[in-house]
Amino acid sequence: MFKLMALWTPPKPEDRAAFEAAYLNVHAPLARALPNLSGLDTILLSEGLEGEASEYHRVAIMIWQDKAAFERDGLTPEWTALRTDAGQMIERFGVTLNSFMGEDG
Repeated sequence: MFKLMALWTPPKPEDRAAFEAAYLNVHAPLARALPNLSGLDTILLSEGLEGEASEYHRVAIMIWQDKAAFERDGLTPEWTALRTDAGQMIERFGVTLNSFMGEDG
């Protein structure tokens, strides 16, 4: 399996509800619309290990059968829509999105 992990930094406290609405009602459905995506797990982080504060607010793990399936999705209008929405969320909420990819191993 090939996976992409997307880590979103926290929005300002006053923007949290709006961020969550945008993420759950727009962004996640755009991700789920990718034609070759096998799975999507999202996590709303509430704390770090041993009670520490988390430096991230949300994590998404996107799963494809293999890297070729991921690359095919990268050429689709659905991928363009997802990337465009991510950019709009970054601009609107002042958050950062860090992404990492790799294969099970």
